Formats: sequence, structure tokens, C-alpha cells
Amino acid sequence: MNRKKILTSIMAFIFACNLIAGCQSKENEPSVPVMGTNIEDVTDAKTDITTEAAKVTQPEETTVTETVTDSTTAEEAPETQPEIHTQPETEPPVPPEPETEPETQPAPPPVTEADNNGNGSGPADYVSTTSKGYKIERIDGITYVDGIMMASKTYTLPASYDPGIRPEAYNAYLEMKNAAAQDGITLWIVSGYRSYYDQEIVYAGWVNRDGRDVADTYSSRPGHSDHQTGYTFDLNSLEQSFANTAEGKWLAAHCAEYGFIIRYPDGKERYTGYIYEPWHVRYIGVEKAKKITESGLSLEEYYGITSDYADSEDN
Repeated sequence: MNRKKILTSIMAFIFACNLIAGCQSKENEPSVPVMGTNIEDVTDAKTDITTEAAKVTQPEETTVTETVTDSTTAEEAPETQPEIHTQPETEPPVPPEPETEPETQPAPPPVTEADNNGNGSGPADYVSTTSKGYKIERIDGITYVDGIMMASKTYTLPASYDPGIRPEAYNAYLEMKNAAAQDGITLWIVSGYRSYYDQEIVYAGWVNRDGRDVADTYSSRPGHSDHQTGYTFDLNSLEQSFANTAEGKWLAAHCAEYGFIIRYPDGKERYTGYIYEPWHVRYIGVEKAKKITESGLSLEEYYGITSDYADSEDN
């Protein structure tokens, strides 16, 4: 249907409506037929126009294809991701084992007089290291630090240990004595080896005179005396003034050349446990004696060990 035909139909419909309205308003008037037209024709025309008009006003149906989505499924059903299985490219690395410090055995407790009962029994033998990493071991009741036999307030000797003067120490002393004589210096031994029981008598005498606390600053308890090692000599004098004599100065300057050290140096009381004894020399071998003397340290400082009695207030 084109626009012209639609417009003509509309005009005919309007004309028919007006005509019908006019006819109804003149209900009591005699009907007058229209020239060339009878009532049936008009009615048929009205019907045709009405039908045509209905076709005009009624929009053409349009077929619309609607896609219906299940909203419930879309909202409630979670989107399923495809399951993915992945394999690591390589096996996970095995974590390295933590580094551990070299195992060292803790130093045993100091040995007391009660450990020395005359038959050599005491704490069990052991091997460990000092605070400075030097080997310390106890063999048959005797403690050695870097191979040096120890006798101090911390380390004791069994009462049964009775070696007398050690030949290597005495031979070194004779060599040193002869060298000193060539320089016009005379050296002699005032006190050498003392056994456990000799020291017991000596120490008791000093305790009776000065009391235990004072005696402990210059005399050793039995089993703790450096003299019991057989490597120790007191030379010329037992007075600190010996340090200022020609003999005392020569000894301090040359004893290391023959394997000796001043065992209890000046100003080292807190480390050695004893007052300064310029006459007290201990044989440990030339190489070690030179190293310790040149370091300016006491034996205890050099090796990182202590010298304290078990009942000392310092422990």
C-alpha cells in the first residue's frame, strides 16, 4: 500500500463518518437520497473504509526473534574455569644444611683439693678448646694447654704426680746460667721442684702466718703449685726488688732465649692469680716462650684460660 492510496482511504473514511453523523441528526426528517448513491452503497463504502482504515492504523507485524537467556543460570552458576595441571620445570631445590660450628666440648669444672686424694683420681679425661681456640686436654689427671702442662688455681695436679726436676728444664737452666756468667751475671736456684706434700707444708706455714686469703696471693695450695710440674725454678731471690738488680734485668731480657718465661709478670695478677714474681721462671720451650714474652701477655691471657680457685669470689 502506497501513501496516495492510504490518504484517499482516510479521506473517504472521514467523509463517511460525517455523512453518518448528519444522517443521525436528522432522524425525524425524511431521508433524501443522494444523487447517484443509495443507502446500501454508502453503508458498504463505510464498511470498506472502516476496514481499510483499520488496516492503515494497525501496524504491520514485525517478527522479532528474541534470544532468551536463562538469567538464573547466568547469575547463580559460577563460571567454571578449566582445570589446569602444571608441573614445575625442575624439582624444588633442597635447602642446604645449616652450617654448624665445630663441636667443642665445654671445659670441665675446676679441680679442687678434694679431687686429689693421693692416688691420681679426679675428673674424667677430656679434650676441648680454650676461649682462643687452643687445644686443652686432660690426660691421667693432668691438664695440658697447647701441650704445656698446667698447674694453677684452675688446673691441678694429682697428689701422685711426683716427677722431680724435669731433665729438659734443668738442662735449659744450665745453658742459661752459663750464658749469664759470660755476661758477668750469676744465677742460682733458690727453690726448684716441690712435691704435692712439700707444697702442703709450705702453704700451711704461710697460712698460719698471714691467713689464707693473703697466702693465696703468693703461695699455691697443694696440687696447684707450678713447682710440682718439675719445670719451674725460683732464682736468686724471693723479693720483688730482684727485678731491679742486674741479675733480675738480665733474666727478664734473656730467659725466653732458653725456653723460660716469667710465670707471674708484673701487673698481671688478675689473670695469673698471683703477685708479681720476677724470680719465678717456667720452662715451656724456646718457640712458645719467645711468642708469649713478645706478646707482653701472661700465660693465661695468651691461651685464653683462667686461674681461679673453685671457691674464689671471682667465680
